[in-house]
Amino acid sequence: MLTQFATILIFVAIIGCILYGRRLIKTEKVDAVFGNPERAKGGTHWIVVGSSAILLVWLYYSWDIAKGFYPKSANELCQVAKINESLMGLKYQFPIEEREFKSTSIIKIENKNLKNIANEIQNSNDLNNQQKKILIGFIGKTTQLIPLLTNNNLMEMDTKIKIKEMTEEIKILSSNFKKKDYPFETEEEKNERLKAVSEQGGWGITTVRTGTGSIENTLEVPLVPGTNRGLKFHAAAAELKVISDKFFKLRNHNSYFKTSIKELKNEIKAYRKILDDSEEIASTYAKNIVKIARRIEFASIYPPTALNEMKDAIIEFDNLQKSEQGGLRLIDILLFPAGTIVSSGPSCSEQGSGRWLPKPSDTFNKFILMSKPSVGYKNIPLLWIEMVDVSSMIGFILPDWIADVLPGEYPVHTKDGIVKENFKSKVLKLVTGDFKLFKVPVPYGHIWDSFLRVFLGLVFGIIIGVPLGLFMGLNRFAKGFFDPLIELYRPVPPLAWAPLIISVLGIDNTGKVFLLFMVSLSIMIISARAGASGTQLSKIHAAHSLGASKKQILRHVIFPNSLPEILTGIRVAVGMCWGTLVAAEFLAGTTGIGFVENVAKKYFQYEVIWITIFIMGMLGLLFDITLRKIIDKTIPWRGKG
Repeated sequence: MLTQFATILIFVAIIGCILYGRRLIKTEKVDAVFGNPERAKGGTHWIVVGSSAILLVWLYYSWDIAKGFYPKSANELCQVAKINESLMGLKYQFPIEEREFKSTSIIKIENKNLKNIANEIQNSNDLNNQQKKILIGFIGKTTQLIPLLTNNNLMEMDTKIKIKEMTEEIKILSSNFKKKDYPFETEEEKNERLKAVSEQGGWGITTVRTGTGSIENTLEVPLVPGTNRGLKFHAAAAELKVISDKFFKLRNHNSYFKTSIKELKNEIKAYRKILDDSEEIASTYAKNIVKIARRIEFASIYPPTALNEMKDAIIEFDNLQKSEQGGLRLIDILLFPAGTIVSSGPSCSEQGSGRWLPKPSDTFNKFILMSKPSVGYKNIPLLWIEMVDVSSMIGFILPDWIADVLPGEYPVHTKDGIVKENFKSKVLKLVTGDFKLFKVPVPYGHIWDSFLRVFLGLVFGIIIGVPLGLFMGLNRFAKGFFDPLIELYRPVPPLAWAPLIISVLGIDNTGKVFLLFMVSLSIMIISARAGASGTQLSKIHAAHSLGASKKQILRHVIFPNSLPEILTGIRVAVGMCWGTLVAAEFLAGTTGIGFVENVAKKYFQYEVIWITIFIMGMLGLLFDITLRKIIDKTIPWRGKG
């Protein structure tokens, strides 16, 4: 229902915004100067169109529109896929999906293999004439096995009867398949099926084992047929599977073939037995010949016309089942772009874009679950608030050594088992946070952890990088001294530093924050240096002429001129820090967005992967919008000379 409403709303939004935009264009001044930035301002309606188009493409290619408007389609296509799976093996025996009979294909391949081995043996310098003669003899006998299978006169009556029986079964199935009440389900069977349908849930259902904090997909496509049409295909697929299994267990072996292949195997076995270690090559050739003989033995090779009737029956049923699909084929073509539902053994799965592009509705549901503290991801929610005692914050901030350096000793328990507190022990309680105070809300979760790491790395980079960059832009010594160091480590990709830093500083926050600090530091230094060195000399001269001191020139001339480059550097650093953080959390992390994505990829949790991508994009956008607002407010002179 939500997907249907969203789809309709998107269409309305796109059409409405386009109409609004066209009307707006007509009211614009025709004499507006081309290239004037003022003309590019506004345009919220085009943002709505762009965003809606992206969402519409996502809905379509993730098959969420199919799920929203025809939720039973996956279940019905699953039953169709079962038939295709059951038919596949049989159809490949005939020129239906392939250009030639499977028997013909096998015979061509094995004759070619025998010919190649014969040529190798004839041209080999490692075999003597006697060995060549024996091996060529084996090849000749193997080649003679094939006519024993393809001669219709040698085909045993029992084999013909079984093929006839299977053909009749397919014909009866076709006849029954046309009937509306097929597969003749009793009331009791129907009730059991409907109960199983209600228990299996819907398409793409997500269940959560609350208490363990884990999220998992228990079912991708519902397997039990939920509609009469689906039941018909399900029953036919089961019958076809039985026929198919019987066909592939059947062997077209007559007494001549059995005798010949047995003699061949015994001869080759006896020959290999008498060979010594120096005749390994001859033994290997003999082994390869018997392998081909075994492949011929177990292949479904029949006389050219022996299976014609069965082929016609299969084609008839295949056309019939396609006809019975009716509008479902159209839904499959239109609403399942670049893929469909396929059956594989006891389950059905999505193949195509719907496989790796999760449905927005499923993704949203999983996002809600991951945000809940009772579920979360690996017991940690994406972002939540917990009440934390202020005492623990004080204990975290204050170092323990404050109590250690105080004069006096810590109290010792008395013979009565009582400990009397003194000033030193009370200070220790204070610095370790071992006391109770009021509680304040504190955010926590994967998003908060990642955000905090990026924020700290960025702040440390700005605090150190900006002053150093300005200094390097104004002082020859600073530039000469620090430049080699900066230029030496800056080109190295952050991922190259990550293993070293994480192994030295640990997988906790320290290593990750330091890595982000390194990333942001070089960017801030370069941007601040560029800003300082780019200050127009005329402005500095003007300040000098007005009697400004060096500090005043730095404070009121150079720094304001450097701010555009510095803030642009911060914008660049934010993007670099996010990219590096995710890589660092990929390498070693226990929390954070990168950690979530790393775990999700191991279990093919595509919804979770897309959630992490979306979160990273939104956080990056939030940072960027904030910085743009800061730039607009703090440096209105930017770009105006």
